[in-house]
Amino acid sequence: MDPEFADLIPLFVGEVRGRLERLGELSGRVEVDDAAAAEVRRELHTLKGAGRMLRLGVFAELCHAAEGVLQGARPNAGALLTRATDGLAAMVDAVALGRDPEADAALMAELAGGPPPLAAPPAPAGAPAQPEAAPAVASASGEIRIDAARLEAMTEGATRLRILARGAGRHVERLRDLARLADASVREGQPQQALAAMALALRRAEVEADATQARLQRAAEQQQEAFLALQVQPLQSMLMALARHARELARTLGRAVKVELSGGETRLDRRITRDLEEALVHLVRNAIDHGIETPEARAALGKPREGLLRIGAVATGARVRLTITDDGAGIEPADVVEAAVRSGHLEPSRAGALGRDEALRLLFLPGFSTRGEVTETSGRGIGLDAVAAAATRAGGFATIESHTGRGTEVAVEVPVARRGEEVVVVRAGATRLAIPAAAVGRVDRLRQEDVVERDGRTLAQLGGRLVPFVPLARLLGDEPAPVQLLLQGVHAGSPLAVAVDAVERSEEVLLRPGGRALAGNSLLDGVALLASGQPVGILAPQALAHGVSGRPTGAAPHARARRLHVLLVDDSLVTREMERRLLEDAGFDVTTAADGREGLTALAEQRFDCLVTDVEMPGLDGYALTRHVRAVPGLAQLPVVVVSTHDHPEERLKGLEAGADAYLAKQSLDAAELVGLVRRLAGA
Repeated sequence: MDPEFADLIPLFVGEVRGRLERLGELSGRVEVDDAAAAEVRRELHTLKGAGRMLRLGVFAELCHAAEGVLQGARPNAGALLTRATDGLAAMVDAVALGRDPEADAALMAELAGGPPPLAAPPAPAGAPAQPEAAPAVASASGEIRIDAARLEAMTEGATRLRILARGAGRHVERLRDLARLADASVREGQPQQALAAMALALRRAEVEADATQARLQRAAEQQQEAFLALQVQPLQSMLMALARHARELARTLGRAVKVELSGGETRLDRRITRDLEEALVHLVRNAIDHGIETPEARAALGKPREGLLRIGAVATGARVRLTITDDGAGIEPADVVEAAVRSGHLEPSRAGALGRDEALRLLFLPGFSTRGEVTETSGRGIGLDAVAAAATRAGGFATIESHTGRGTEVAVEVPVARRGEEVVVVRAGATRLAIPAAAVGRVDRLRQEDVVERDGRTLAQLGGRLVPFVPLARLLGDEPAPVQLLLQGVHAGSPLAVAVDAVERSEEVLLRPGGRALAGNSLLDGVALLASGQPVGILAPQALAHGVSGRPTGAAPHARARRLHVLLVDDSLVTREMERRLLEDAGFDVTTAADGREGLTALAEQRFDCLVTDVEMPGLDGYALTRHVRAVPGLAQLPVVVVSTHDHPEERLKGLEAGADAYLAKQSLDAAELVGLVRRLAGA
């Protein structure tokens, strides 16, 4: 058990024992009573969520297996559920005693409909215990199904192994240096015999370490490639889901739209696909709600009455480019600039100096929207900044092209698979940070005469052109060093120059979300451990672009002085308590409700800045609660975040179609992600 949640164990034990009593009452009726089966399914779903929130994996897995009993017409479903309830009760007893619950392989096999595993023969006296087999299930066709969470952990472990191998290479370099020093000492007449012996020993150690490091590197790379091959999957199902969503939305809005798909065979890391799903749904919504005109308007413009939406994917080397293209009204750059000035994202003095491409890139700034009103379809207009952030987290970037009257294309380019991230470690003032290497084109010494002021903007002369300039130390609140280096890079297709005091090195790291420590910090995307073991913050490239826009990074326009008020709705006491702590630790006021009906009562009595809700709850579920919020004029603008144990594309689409602004999975819930999302949606 995770010691971080030790004080929640009594809550967990009390809640689960009460729910298991109810399961015991209902299990015998599931084969003849659909209502009882539905309640059992809901109770198991809630228990699974509570187990995952406390990181009790075997408990959650048993709940999931028990849910599977209800999927088909199992003749002995009642008896199986009774045995599952007993197994869950035994696990809870272990948790109450401070022990980790143990998996019951025989029960899991029985719930899955297979024979129980054969008992292993007793080991001879003194024989060493055999290692436990990995929890994978093989089919007759040779396919292997592996738990997704364990697969991700294995992939990350392989990445760590490769990073350590690179670290071992640095030790080889040190040995070479020592050997050269010893050789020099021998030539300079120091004690010959001792130095000669040392030089020989060092040379031998160098050869051995070099060979070991090379083998380690090869083995690690082979292991990682094997795991990554399991992660990479065709995009066809996701593209088809987006097309279905587009057609349904078009019917709802009275648009005539033809949807064309391409690139379904293109393969992409499923983790990246999952991270991009919500952003791509926003793009589809924007294209149909904001872009493609009504049939009557199109006919008046001389266009075909039926609009065209293209959703495509194409692989280019080690990267995949996803595009959403419409033939609608397009975006007028002047409208973007006007909205940016009005919202405080752009200084008025800069407005006239922006070209077409620069104006369109303003759409990727955090919290920026050209649309003043809020619609049920496109929510609060946060799609494009969410797209840019999702692309950056996946190791890529987003671009936009638009022509007035002809349409818009938004593209997201990401790596095929999520590996370790190559970063450039820099120092700015007293701070050491890492910048994704993909965002750095070259490094030059900064000449002060190359920095100029034009139209209220600070620019740097690079290769005969002027580009936006960011002194990173000043962005961090420090004074820059007298001599600086210039990092030349590109963000969202736009050239950018960043001044730093020093470039220390480049190395590969494994990125991690920042947790509570980084909640609300818009400069950082996460943290990483360097090969030395030292933690370093990963600079968010979009934060640099935001810093160039004429407003200090992290300072939202019209910032609120009061604390944000969040309504948290979840029928699991444990989950509710954990999420309440996360939100209150971030500085929010939180009101909780145990189900959708309690949530409605709270919404009628108090004012909230954001609603965070579970899905499966008795009486009124999270989707119905969200639809109610969107249907009430006084609540229609309230941001809604769905947090559920369901992590399938279909469920995410159901949540977004109900009107949710975002959908998070409980099993991969990160404090920084939840807190940052609430802040952004609530306009903090």
